[in-house]
Amino acid sequence: MQYREDRYGNKISQLGYGCMRFTKKGTSIDFDKAEKEILAAVEMGINYFDTAYIYPGNEECLGKIIAKNNLRDRIKIATKLPQYMMRTQAAIDKTFREELKRLNTDYIDYYLMHMFTDYSEWEKLKELDMENWIDSRKADGSIRQIGFSYHGDSDMFIKILNAYDWDFCQIQYNYLDENSQAGVKGLKAAAEKGIPVIIMEPLRGGKLVNLPEKAKKVLQDSDTKYTPAELGLRWLWNQPEVTCVLSGMNSMEMLEENVRIASNAGVNDFTDKEFDIIRNVVKIYKEQEKVGCTGCRYCMPCPQGVDIPANFYYYNLMYMEKKGSARFGFFQNTGLRENPGFASACIGCGKCELHCPQKINIRQELKRADKHLRPMPYRAVMAAARKFMLKKAVKKSKNK
Repeated sequence: MQYREDRYGNKISQLGYGCMRFTKKGTSIDFDKAEKEILAAVEMGINYFDTAYIYPGNEECLGKIIAKNNLRDRIKIATKLPQYMMRTQAAIDKTFREELKRLNTDYIDYYLMHMFTDYSEWEKLKELDMENWIDSRKADGSIRQIGFSYHGDSDMFIKILNAYDWDFCQIQYNYLDENSQAGVKGLKAAAEKGIPVIIMEPLRGGKLVNLPEKAKKVLQDSDTKYTPAELGLRWLWNQPEVTCVLSGMNSMEMLEENVRIASNAGVNDFTDKEFDIIRNVVKIYKEQEKVGCTGCRYCMPCPQGVDIPANFYYYNLMYMEKKGSARFGFFQNTGLRENPGFASACIGCGKCELHCPQKINIRQELKRADKHLRPMPYRAVMAAARKFMLKKAVKKSKNK
């Protein structure tokens, strides 16, 4: 593993473990699987583990693994305050104490204000005397470094960056989003102030792993022998302004591949040929993608049960792969649920759009997605197949 330094010279593994995508077993996290993967990650040299208050069961799972295996002194914990839920300083205190308890620790290495999108959110926290609260937590040692995660445009990012003496920040950044959200402009602005940058969505929710066929061919025809994931990760680590890249790893295969890449990728390693590959892949991708959804699920849960990320994922997949296979995948993975999550259930309340980091016009795009995923012939076939399959499942259940 290779390491980069935070603001105070502490070494951070350049590959960080994003815990949001722990594997589920039913409705709960598969603890045994998560434990094996976390332990393997630590042994491979990863020391930065990212979670958040709002990830269901996530902090508790990580905390249990840490306590059971005496990992606290070997790792750095990053977690987040859901600042958008805070109305009083008492609520901030209560939430923070709950996080410490969940994580089985008496201090957080890297504490973030979760998901800033506008400067006004920091102003509201200041009205709650947030700056003095941070000073107190730093003084008593319960917070070592303070930062924020961000989804919004680059100008607003820089305004927030300059509003406080932050220790670090976290942004969405990948070769498709080089000039969106905080983007390269924000990355360089943070670096100029000596503020480390943690990267989330480095592979855009898996989209840069499952490239369009035309883009796959561009990569395969090169002599790099890179996998799609390797191309995306190396592009990030090529930049000296990047401190740590988070990956939501939930399999040993993914962990081992990412550690292999992180152990060999360095600053300014990219050649002109590799930059040409990136430019060609981006061009192809932009030609085919319909909705810029990363699958982060901040829009969820929908009050009406619409699975917004699934609808957008398969809608995009229709135009990156084969339409028939995308529609089949949509029906197989979404349509056969007890609640299928079809976009037709949307009543246009707009709650999802308030939380979307990508600022997608979700209500409008859902109508388009539904029209393409379930045109009239498919809608009738899906309805009949769904009725048959669910009836069969109920009959099987009664016979047990």
